[in-house]
Amino acid sequence: MKALWKGSISFGLVHIPIKLYSGTQTHRIALDMVREKDKCAIQYVRVCKKDGKEVPWEEIAKGYRKENGDYIILDKDDFAKVMPEKTQSLDIFEFINEDEIPSKYLEKPYITEPAKEAKKVYALLREALKKSGKVGLCKFVMRTTEHLGILKVEDDAILLIQIRFQDELRDPDEAGMIPKDITISKKELDMAISIIDQLTDKFEPEKYKDTYKAELIKMIKQKSAAKSDKKEPAPTKRRKTPAAKDNLLDQLKASLAAIKN
Repeated sequence: MKALWKGSISFGLVHIPIKLYSGTQTHRIALDMVREKDKCAIQYVRVCKKDGKEVPWEEIAKGYRKENGDYIILDKDDFAKVMPEKTQSLDIFEFINEDEIPSKYLEKPYITEPAKEAKKVYALLREALKKSGKVGLCKFVMRTTEHLGILKVEDDAILLIQIRFQDELRDPDEAGMIPKDITISKKELDMAISIIDQLTDKFEPEKYKDTYKAELIKMIKQKSAAKSDKKEPAPTKRRKTPAAKDNLLDQLKASLAAIKN
């Protein structure tokens, strides 16, 4: 596993040299854009919207579009003036209770690994976080961008969880159709809670698989095999969707009956 970042965790006057690794991995299937009739690969070019001519990289700049449609051109010096100071430190500036952070703020996990000479102080921070029940709030710079994060303990590791800034979140009311003053009967609520109780289980993440990827790979293999014998691949079976009912209580009763069966 390749380290994304090298630096240190800093709290008070204590510094812990670490390496940072991505805590996630993607398993996407690479698909190219092609012309269907002859399978010719599609190439994208940078074209001017006004004259339709291709623009070479050396003539391309970054611009901010104003309300009137004009652009303000920004060069390297402009970005350098506002770029956050590049540091190699996760500076803990505050300790907080993890349950005070709404889940909507959580964005991306990273794994921290201590340098050989820092194992003891790493373990000290880990045990202190465990015993206190706190997480460390920190700021860090990665790829020229400043981020906010928390340092928390998972098993024997200290994880860095990147979190979102307040202004990155949208107000749910922007959706416009969030129900508020809706009357729910006690019978409807009791049945809904009964469904939740029936479907409640212990969270075991290893049970959940990316079935779409598996089905897509299967389909690709079938189509590849069918190419030689001219047979169409067997259609993928889809789960039947129960017919919609107008009455909410009928839907709840049908849901409970389906669970029990």
